[in-house]
Amino acid sequence: MNGSTSAKIVEPDIDHAWMPSSPCGTGCIARESEAVAGMFVVLRALVAMLAFALLPILIVVGVVSSRCRRQVTRFGARLLLFAVGIGLVVNDLRSARERSRTEESALLVAGHVSWTDVLVLTALRPATFVARGDLVDWPVLGVLARAMKVLPIHRRNLRSLPGTVDQVADRLRAGGTVVVFPEATTWCGKAYGSFRPAMFQAAVDTETWVQPVRLRYVDADNAQTTATCFVGDETIGQSIGRIFRLKGVVAHVELVAPEAPGSDRRDLARRCESAARSGEQHNPDVHAGIELGVLGESRLPPVR
Repeated sequence: MNGSTSAKIVEPDIDHAWMPSSPCGTGCIARESEAVAGMFVVLRALVAMLAFALLPILIVVGVVSSRCRRQVTRFGARLLLFAVGIGLVVNDLRSARERSRTEESALLVAGHVSWTDVLVLTALRPATFVARGDLVDWPVLGVLARAMKVLPIHRRNLRSLPGTVDQVADRLRAGGTVVVFPEATTWCGKAYGSFRPAMFQAAVDTETWVQPVRLRYVDADNAQTTATCFVGDETIGQSIGRIFRLKGVVAHVELVAPEAPGSDRRDLARRCESAARSGEQHNPDVHAGIELGVLGESRLPPVR
């Protein structure tokens, strides 16, 4: 019937056994990092506004040329990283043959520390991101998320998970690049979670090679820092305000040999986790002595 309105079915907003969580809380955030003067914070904010002013241009050129869209997107991400005050160092450890396997379609996977990971990986290679469903409603970053056409996933609605995996597979079949954070929530970086296998099914189904990415943040002394992590009860506004004041932080990215999709998503997840964590020293007692009270709030939905 014309003009009729169908009833909308709303999934119950409840926790379940597959909800992602990490023990990382606000006590994990490094507070001793150097800070810039107030005038530099203002300058950084102005540069960030300039970067967001490029969004309409990105949309227009994206209609004309996907190649131009990627170039403008990468430039905008690098400009935002500059505004935030985070440097970027990329170490490509792949051979020419290994690089060729992910030149077109690819699934990129990395550990997840902060919302800044999205800027870092976009500056590296513009892609579609699988992100929490409410990201589009966030201040500032929501605008960027909508422009990048993220694939939302709702952590409390397990029944929507297969549909998201299918969407990732469709993007890969079309020759796109998709970024997934398989831990399904943020950790502080000095401790981390395991890679959940669900999203790897998209790579198996489409026979797409997977690119593990090693990502960590270091301070001015080249020591790993948790200053950028987005964990615990900190809001996105508080996190943006705090990170805008950081000084000397650099994101170190390493690209290792891509992994063949194979036929088993769990095996693929294990192989990619091993590649992404190679060389890291995971200390299960890293949170000892930190008064967390409760588990840190999950930042992303489950992907297991």
